[in-house]
Amino acid sequence: MNSTSLQTLLKVFLVALVASLALTPLMRKVAIKTGQVAVPRKTRWHKKETALLGGIAIYASTMLAWALFGFVLHLEVFGRAMLVIMAASTAIFLLGLVDDLTNMDPQHKLAGQIIVSAIMLFLGFQLQWTGSKTLDLLISILWLVGITNAFNLLDNMDGLAAGIAFIGGMFLLLFLLLYPQALRVDMGVLFVLSAFLGALLGFLVYNFNPASIFMGDAGSLFIGFLLASLTMKVQGKGLQGGGIFHLISVISVPIFIVLIPILDTALVSITRKLFGRHISQGGKDHSSHRLVALGFSERNAVLVLYGFSIVAGSLALIMPKVSPYVGVVILTLYLLVILFFWIYLGKIRVYEEESILSRSEGITPVLVEVTYRRRLLEVLLDLILISLAYYAAYLLRFEGNLRGNFDMFLKSLPVIIAAQIVSSYFFGIYKGIWQSTGIHDLIDYGKAVTSATVLTILVLLGLYRFQGFSRAVFVIYWVLMIVFMSVSRLSFRLLDEGFGKRGSSGKRTLIYGAGMGGQLALKEIEFNRELGLKAIGFIDDDNTLLGRRIRGYPVLGDRARLADIIKDHNVEEIIVSFRENGARVREEVERYCEMSGHEVRVRQMKLTIE
Repeated sequence: MNSTSLQTLLKVFLVALVASLALTPLMRKVAIKTGQVAVPRKTRWHKKETALLGGIAIYASTMLAWALFGFVLHLEVFGRAMLVIMAASTAIFLLGLVDDLTNMDPQHKLAGQIIVSAIMLFLGFQLQWTGSKTLDLLISILWLVGITNAFNLLDNMDGLAAGIAFIGGMFLLLFLLLYPQALRVDMGVLFVLSAFLGALLGFLVYNFNPASIFMGDAGSLFIGFLLASLTMKVQGKGLQGGGIFHLISVISVPIFIVLIPILDTALVSITRKLFGRHISQGGKDHSSHRLVALGFSERNAVLVLYGFSIVAGSLALIMPKVSPYVGVVILTLYLLVILFFWIYLGKIRVYEEESILSRSEGITPVLVEVTYRRRLLEVLLDLILISLAYYAAYLLRFEGNLRGNFDMFLKSLPVIIAAQIVSSYFFGIYKGIWQSTGIHDLIDYGKAVTSATVLTILVLLGLYRFQGFSRAVFVIYWVLMIVFMSVSRLSFRLLDEGFGKRGSSGKRTLIYGAGMGGQLALKEIEFNRELGLKAIGFIDDDNTLLGRRIRGYPVLGDRARLADIIKDHNVEEIIVSFRENGARVREEVERYCEMSGHEVRVRQMKLTIE
């Protein structure tokens, strides 16, 4: 694309941006005057009445910039394909607007989305992922309706849906500019994306925390449907690879563009199903809400999800540049990171009721055993990790080219999988609890991987006399598998310890005693949020500890500096962690606080075994 075309796209973006900056506050005034405001409810996140109808500004700004440049410059942006997309997006926008104004039943809203999507497919729009027209047709319907509703569900915190849509649209535009072979010679897509991005950015100025206007269903359904439609234009033509690798290259681009809405919808759908809730009902159980429960501010929670979206979009950009063999490893590693993080988010308690998995009625003991204890899932995870580590070992050994060694990889893969699973079972790997993984567990992981590697070499030596196999591959596998197994098992503990310190509320608490008792008290404060405490550090009578950090918290001084520490750090509570003479120390600290005029509650930690 030449510089003139890029300048035109920039002008489209700027026109949409200015229009959105002007229209959004106007729609806010209209919404307030007509009573179209979001009222705080128990199932909603916002705490104050906020204007709706921001979606009108997004829609109008997008359409205005796209249509204006099409007429003025006489560009071919009004082709049949783009007219169909924009007409269908308009229908979805009107459907959402009716819902905002009349509170439409969810089933009627879904029926309208399906009808519009079916018309688009009838007019020739569909994904070409599998080669089967019937299967591609069904996937296309699910894609359009699913992504549309994913953004509708994602619109649950200030700036989240609009920001994620902006990031996704930006990376889609970059992809089409960098790989024009993936675009079906339709400049209209680039113009729509430019206008769409400008409209979203203008709206974000007013929608980012603290938001003064919401987009409503008119906005969330419109941006979801338009992004879903535009990603259907990326069919992977000209990308590297063939067969399964080509399929991965094709589907990875649109999926990674809208990955965060997909993940959030999956999380909400699964957790609400487990807790017997309807997917259509509101709730404070989305990814963003769970991040806030971990101690993030609303802004930072949204920024974390922005970060995941940016990484996913970057992967979509680099996929066509790397070897398809390497691409599989990169995508698998990122998806595993995503999987662990979202499983961790799913573990956060946000419902008052119990999960149906904790009830006996209607659930067989086998299902509870498999799902709740996760042993089967742990074995399946290891199956993926073993295959990935062995595959990556071959890639590293042969510098990313497996063409001459892929048969040897396939021939030996079942052997190393069987050896590793048996060794892991023998060394008790599947009996451990991930949250309490320690040094002894890491040693067992090393034993299991070492024995599996040696066993595989012996089997291949007996079957094939090791001809055609590389010793270096198994050395690399040994290193990678120990890393994969250790990191996967430590993931929840690392996340616990990392997020445990993020408590944004609670009484500022000082721990007296930096020994094992103090560290136990710290752990309880970090992970038991019902205590309502926030640790700020330790004091200890051992002067050699002064200035040191224990589990990330400073030793602020000894008892002689207690008054200054209380004043400087606004201490509200003191926990005495002494195992011996704890009661006496508590009384002394209480008297000291009274004499110095500090109103600080002093409590003693006790460990009771009955």
